Amino acid sequence: MIARVSAVVLDTTDPQALARFYSELLDLPITKVDGDWIDIGDGASRISFQHAPNHIPPQWPDPNYPQQIHLDIVVDDIDAAEAKVLRMGAQLLSTKEAGFRVYSDPAGHPFCLGYS
Repeated sequence: MIARVSAVVLDTTDPQALARFYSELLDLPITKVDGDWIDIGDGASRISFQHAPNHIPPQWPDPNYPQQIHLDIVVDDIDAAEAKVLRMGAQLLSTKEAGFRVYSDPAGHPFCLGYS
């Protein structure tokens, strides 16, 4: 092995809000707040959120505003998970893909909920 992933980092204009969104969605605690940097995780995995004041959100699937990265999240009950993420501030982008649905988080990053 040459390297291993330490964290996935998402840029956002509001790291607190985005960290809370993913903390609730993934049931992962906020483990570190260091100025404009916030981590959530369980010891085995970590997602970090950094302040990017000039962040321009993706507008999936518009190639003029590319997604750059997205998370695939497996759920047991996609309808229940969808209701929850929409209440939390996500927006439904597409249900056209077989086996998963595409959303944007409150900062505009696309993510997918898929059937387990």
